[in-house]
Amino acid sequence: MSWTLPDGRRVEAITLQGGGLTARILTLGAIVQDLRLEGVAHPLVLGCPEPADYFGPGRYLGAIVGRFANRIGGARFTLDGAEHQVSANFRGRHLLHGGAEGTDVQIWQIDEQDADRARLSLVLPDGHMGFPGEMRIACTITLADQTLGFELEAVSDRPTPCNLTHHGYFDLDGQGDIRRHRVRIDAPSYLPVDDDLIPTGEIAPVPATPFDFRRAREVGDAGYDHNFCLSDGDLPQREVAEVEGRSGLRMQVLTTAAGLQFYDGVQLKDVPGLDGRVYGPHDGFAMEAQGWPDSVNQPGFPQSILRPGETWRMQVQYRFDAASAGRS
Repeated sequence: MSWTLPDGRRVEAITLQGGGLTARILTLGAIVQDLRLEGVAHPLVLGCPEPADYFGPGRYLGAIVGRFANRIGGARFTLDGAEHQVSANFRGRHLLHGGAEGTDVQIWQIDEQDADRARLSLVLPDGHMGFPGEMRIACTITLADQTLGFELEAVSDRPTPCNLTHHGYFDLDGQGDIRRHRVRIDAPSYLPVDDDLIPTGEIAPVPATPFDFRRAREVGDAGYDHNFCLSDGDLPQREVAEVEGRSGLRMQVLTTAAGLQFYDGVQLKDVPGLDGRVYGPHDGFAMEAQGWPDSVNQPGFPQSILRPGETWRMQVQYRFDAASAGRS
């Protein structure tokens, strides 16, 4: 299956199958357009039927975002004494997910493909979206043991910020409104944000706040688009979160990353969706394993700078368990 975008670029779709899962991947943004679990009637993710939808209300759904995921305050940073102005694509003042033409709207190359695994790559030129350095990125997507896995790698010929992630939206019940999903996040602290969703610099403890998900509870109406501080640096892959739908379907999140951005989908609106659905507020949630947002401007945060001769790596897995699905 393939499409041609209005600018003439061609988008290909590939299908992976393994471990009880079937996924459709687009070369546009390395997007997971659809994900199905054997024995479950509905898609596990939010996706758009046409690639053109990902340039509008479906922006970022299921994509690899970067070269710097999340936000950079003021769309500028200083690195090794040099100031860099980057794409101010969020509210005209800040950078979001790598800028106006981030990795999510680039066409990735398929380097390898097996039945249950694919490796895609992308090259961002020096100066792309204002960032220094030619960055070479690889994304390996795997299906095994009811688990959707991502391994991201990057190298650069100049020092540059690097913070890539998979920006999937999930709905474990397939019915919209995820506010009654139960969530657990193993984070002792979170990052408060200002009115523009830029971290204030404070690292706040979660006890006695609406951000305490150390014991599973319903998402509710508090409103979440915040980084949960898993650690002060990358660690070996470990389980960091779990979500359970009302159906009993569960999803575990495992990652090497230091942060997890939990977003409750409140800004979704009129997004063309799978199976004829139109997605609106709270119809999906995102759990984006990543470095801490705006770390390039926050010396007290774990840093996300990639230097020549180094290889940046991050792993994240989404593991599904349908054993309890269907219970009341």
